[in-house]
This record gives sequence, structure tokens and C-alpha cells, in this order.
Amino acid sequence: MEQNNTLLKIENLVIGPRDSQNAIVKGLSFSLKEGEILGIVGESGSGKSMTVLGIMGLLKKNLEVKEGSISYQGMDYLSFSEKKLRELRGNDLSMIFQEPMTSLNPVLKIGPQIEEVLYLHEEKKYTKEEARKAVYEMMQEVGLKDAKNLYQKYPHELSGGMRQRVMIAMAMICRPKVLFADEPTTALDVTVQAQILELIKELCKKHGTAVIFISHDLGIVRKLCSRTLIMNQGIIVEEGTVKAIFEDPKEDYTKKLLAAVPKMEGNHKQEKEEIAATTEAVMQADHINSYYKERTTLFNKRKRKQVLFDVSLSLKSGETLGIVGESGSGKTTLAKTFLGLISDYEGTVDLCGHHPQMVFQDPYSSLNPAKRIEFLLEEPLRLQKNLSKQQRKEKVEEILSKVGLDGSYADRYISRLSGGQRQRVAIACAILTGSKVLLLDEPVSALDVTIQEQILVLLRELKKEYQLSYLFISHDLNVVYNFCDRVVVMKDGRIVEEGSRLEIYHRPKQEYTKELIAAMPSV
Repeated sequence: MEQNNTLLKIENLVIGPRDSQNAIVKGLSFSLKEGEILGIVGESGSGKSMTVLGIMGLLKKNLEVKEGSISYQGMDYLSFSEKKLRELRGNDLSMIFQEPMTSLNPVLKIGPQIEEVLYLHEEKKYTKEEARKAVYEMMQEVGLKDAKNLYQKYPHELSGGMRQRVMIAMAMICRPKVLFADEPTTALDVTVQAQILELIKELCKKHGTAVIFISHDLGIVRKLCSRTLIMNQGIIVEEGTVKAIFEDPKEDYTKKLLAAVPKMEGNHKQEKEEIAATTEAVMQADHINSYYKERTTLFNKRKRKQVLFDVSLSLKSGETLGIVGESGSGKTTLAKTFLGLISDYEGTVDLCGHHPQMVFQDPYSSLNPAKRIEFLLEEPLRLQKNLSKQQRKEKVEEILSKVGLDGSYADRYISRLSGGQRQRVAIACAILTGSKVLLLDEPVSALDVTIQEQILVLLRELKKEYQLSYLFISHDLNVVYNFCDRVVVMKDGRIVEEGSRLEIYHRPKQEYTKELIAAMPSV
């Protein structure tokens, strides 16, 4: 092994398409020591995941390592045969992916999936009983209690946090020396996220595993990692300890990333609430109980399941009302009830003459990918029979300009746009309906921090210009704090606590709210 306990050493790594001189990763050099947790931070397209896939030997067939060297425990990693690489993957090097549902086999129970890793990678020959015992122990170690019962479950029967624990169990069961974690907590709620981060830290300390942790969330990296690389457009922009990077960044790009992160700061005793003076409601729900029909077997009657319990709230004119809570708390169900997408409910919903519009988390799945943007934006305008074709075209050009896109975007398809540009189109569609009330369901959670900031600034500007009111659903508590006037906290289909932004974040009354606030990552 190399000196200073260096496990992995990357020098001048270049990755790009096989049939092109272009490079995606451009001359990267860094090292990883035993037991170290190294964070790699950057926006989408910066080359973070590509770097790790190149190290693991998992690049797509049209990509290759063009130049550079990868040294593992002093050995030339790039010279290893495919058979040798397969032996290393799982045994010495292991990986946790962002979305377990696309990584786990949906038709295989989780116990056998974890067992399979042992059979494929461990040199020891396990009997069936020994393998099952090892799986039970690993499941307990990653916090999956009642291992015998969970062993028989399918991935879809587990929560997001539990599925991620299964992925960690699969990655750690062979006690790897290096663990690659690619955005492993991005889709998780803040409390579950905190649990997973603590679990990774504990397991690595216990087994001496080194970690390369990839994320665009700077708060998480600061909480977990000891050293950080900042990447942009395939190169390392800045490198240093977490303390140095976050407290004294040298490069402009790093400073820009840190400045874009929503923070809880300011003189809150003197700060005035930004809630509009009006008390006029634009949307109101009273004592709502909503129900779903559960799917059962072919011949059994579908059961009626209650998902909202006596929920009452109102959205005031000019207000941004944040709704926070973990997955399954009823946030989106409440929004769907307002939109009339759930017909089985008790209580009263008063839209006060408004026609609320929804902006979804992923515009790609909510906008027609087969139609040009001009067609998508004209669609709500076609309902206004008094508008000529030329007038519709002018309105489309005007709204594109308002959301920060030039007229050339009208002729493009959604697939040709970035995540931030797609979200701008989705917002434009909602505004063209003429609605003064927008329901925003996780509208920035899938975006990089700088793009996230741009969309939030845009929403503020549009709110002022068009006199809009927002119902803002999110699990990102930092964003809610910086964007919303008033906050509603939900858990298990009920409203746990409600109050002004400052009351909820600085003077929470309920234990659940206190737990959420305590789990927030910050920079």
C-alpha cells in the first residue's frame, strides 16, 4: 500500500465519448485515505457521477477513460481485467445509488437480494443458514428492525428511507474498503436524511471504510464529510477541508454556490413578517377528511383508507403558505383535494371563485413531450375565444420573456431544456390560465442550488407582478423558511402545528416540529 494510508489515487483522469476528442471529466487528480469521508460537490453536469462511474468501471459503452491513472492500494486499477474488476466491486469497492427503486429488483424480496451480494462477492462459501444469519445481522446493523419480517418484503412495500437502508446493507455486507455514495439522501425527508447520514458515518467508523460522497446539497456535505472537492464543468475548482471550503472559500464559483444556499439567519426579533395585510381568503378548507381506495386482491372489495384527518386551513390573498412534513404526511393529498382531483372527501372546500393551478416537481412528466413549447403555452389561451392566433402568439412571447426565456424557446421541445428551463415553462403555463392561485408541489427540490435560487427569485417577481398567492409544498425546510410567510406542519394526515415562519422555526411548540427543525442540514 502507498504511504499515508492512501487507498485510492486518481491522477489526470480524462473521461469522454469514444468517438470524440471532447472530454466530460478533464484531468482530475485527488486521493482518498483510509477511513476518510470525501465529499464531491457540484451542479448537474459537473462530472461528479461520471468520475465515480469511471473509477468503478461502470461507464456506458460509448464512454471511456481516455487518459490518466487510477491507483488502488498501489496497484494499477485500469490494467485489471473485467473479471478482477468484478471481484473488487462488492468486495473492496461498493456503491449506493440515489434511487433504490431503480436499483433494486422489484420482483425479488429484499432478503434474497442482499444474500445475492454474499454469494457473488465473498470468498467464503456460505450455507443457506449462514447467509441468512449474515443478512439478518446486517439488516439489524443498518437499522432495519424486525429483520425476519422485512426479509420477506418486496421493495415497493418499504418506505424510501427503508429502501435506502437496504441499499446500504447490500453495499456494506462484504465490508468494502471504499464506499461510493451517489446522492443517497436526495429524495428523502429531512429526518430520514439525518438518520441515513448518521448511519453511514457510524458504519464507516466501525469498519474503517472510506467514503466518496457525491451531492449537490452543501449542507449535507458539511455535516458528513471531512474534506471536499468542488467540481464545475469536469474540473476540480477548489479542494480543501470542509472547514476551509465553507468558512473561507477562495474561488468565485465556490462562493457563488455557498451564497445560493437558503439560510436561517438575520435579526429575527426586529424582522417584520412579509405576510400581506389583507385577511381575504382565496382558498379555504374546513374539517377535511379525504379517502383513497386501497388496492386489494382481484376478488376482494377495495377498502376505503382515510389519509386526511380533520384538516382546516386558509390561504390569504398575496400570501405564500408553506406546507411541510415527511412523505406520506398528506401534503400532496391536500393539494389534490383543493384541485378536485380527490372526490372522496368530507368537509368543505371553498375556492372563493378562483381556479387554482398546479406546478409539479417534474415538468417533464407533467408536460406533453411530443408538443413544442409554443403549443403547450397556447393551450390555455385557446379557451379564450376572443383571442386571435396573432394575439395568442404575442402572449406566448410575452410570458416567455417574463419567465426569463427568449422567443426562440417557443419552437423547442421539453426534452431539449434543462431542469430549470422546464420549470420556467411549467410556471408560464400556470400563469397563462389567468389563475391568481398557484399550488407549487416541490417545484425546486430536483434542481441544483443556484438554479433553485433563480426559480425562487422568479416566483417572487411573478407573485408581485401578477398579484398571486402560493400554496408551497416542500420537504426542504431551508427553502420554506426563506420563501414562505406562514407555515403549516403536517404528520400522518393531520396538521400538527401552524404559525408564522418565525414562530414555527424559532419558537416551535410541538415535539415533531422541533425534531424537523433539529434535523435541518445547514452551511
